[in-house]
Amino acid sequence: MTPPIETDFDEWLAATHGEAGDFTMLFVLLGITETTVEPLRAAWLHVVGDETRWPEMARLFAGAGVDWSAVVFYRAGREGLVPDAEARARLNALTRKLHEDRTLIREGEFFNAEGLRLRLDDEQTH
Repeated sequence: MTPPIETDFDEWLAATHGEAGDFTMLFVLLGITETTVEPLRAAWLHVVGDETRWPEMARLFAGAGVDWSAVVFYRAGREGLVPDAEARARLNALTRKLHEDRTLIREGEFFNAEGLRLRLDDEQTH
């Protein structure tokens, strides 16, 4: 039985899985202040099924050992699941680009620590 949808993240994950099937997602934990957004940690996850919900993801993020306030998710590729080596390479490229250009957050799915959607303001991209 699929758990109920309770957050924007849950809704996004279920819709994305419904559209793409199993897929690999890249994610970057972010620290946010009034004027900045700072990438903190990044990883990838193979999504098999649509049962994952926000509380499970938040527990995973707690293991990163950083004080994060938001997270941005990206599909690793249109092909669905990608091998670990490819996911690692794509994640490395993404994090390099994010350190150079925070506006790339707008191309992902951006959520706060409660699993609710966020929007990136121009003042925070520096």
